[in-house]
Amino acid sequence: MFSGYMLNTWAAASMVAAVAGVVGFFVVLRGSAFVAHAVPHGAFGGAAGAYLLGVNTLFGLGAFAVAGAAGIGWLGRRGRHDVVTALSLVVMLGLGSFFLSLSSEYSAEVYSLLFGEVLGVARSQLLPIAALGLACVGAMAVLYRPLLLASVMPEVGRARGLHTSRLEAAFLLVVAMATTMTVPVVGAFLMFSLTIGPAGAARSLTDGPLRAIVLSVSIALVTVWTAIAISYETNWPIGFFVGLFGVGVYASARGWSQWHPTRPAAAG
Repeated sequence: MFSGYMLNTWAAASMVAAVAGVVGFFVVLRGSAFVAHAVPHGAFGGAAGAYLLGVNTLFGLGAFAVAGAAGIGWLGRRGRHDVVTALSLVVMLGLGSFFLSLSSEYSAEVYSLLFGEVLGVARSQLLPIAALGLACVGAMAVLYRPLLLASVMPEVGRARGLHTSRLEAAFLLVVAMATTMTVPVVGAFLMFSLTIGPAGAARSLTDGPLRAIVLSVSIALVTVWTAIAISYETNWPIGFFVGLFGVGVYASARGWSQWHPTRPAAAG
């Protein structure tokens, strides 16, 4: 379990979980779960187009992720992205379906972008994953204070001179970078689960933003590590365990918060 190619699996999954935990906190805080769902799923269309052209699917994945995030940020209205997010998802998935219809075969590589190939990570993938992960965490560190203020008290942020639309666009680009990093490892479906479940649980357990981020990352790491270990022993799909644990930990955290209603009001 801890030798050979599995070392690449543990390293890649750990980096993915850490980034998902950090970005997921702001996704949950800002109520952007639909965006976090749409960007990785829509980016699948770019991977299908890249496969059709015979180029690395990561290029198509990244291009569609950035284009989708930029379009949502540009056409959305003051944090309300429901309509434009839905339309962007439909367009990108439609293009993906069209690209696949032009191909004579359904590539296993494209399929893995939906469901993940965390047990088959090559050593050559670790450096790009680490680079994108550091870029995401670095960007969130720079945006942390203004983005936190704009997320919790947007009116106060605008009164203090914050360009909330620019912050929104920058955050969506970070989501796009995280998508490009995580989807090839855990897949579009699991990336959404790993981003939302641990962060949602952390928000239910603590009101402190830094504590919530640390807790979100910790829960994401434990989730993916446990899923890998059980999947290795049972030969069952890792996605089943990641999704199951994500739902389970969120439900447990919500149950705990219901039985302990004396937590202080949510703090910025």
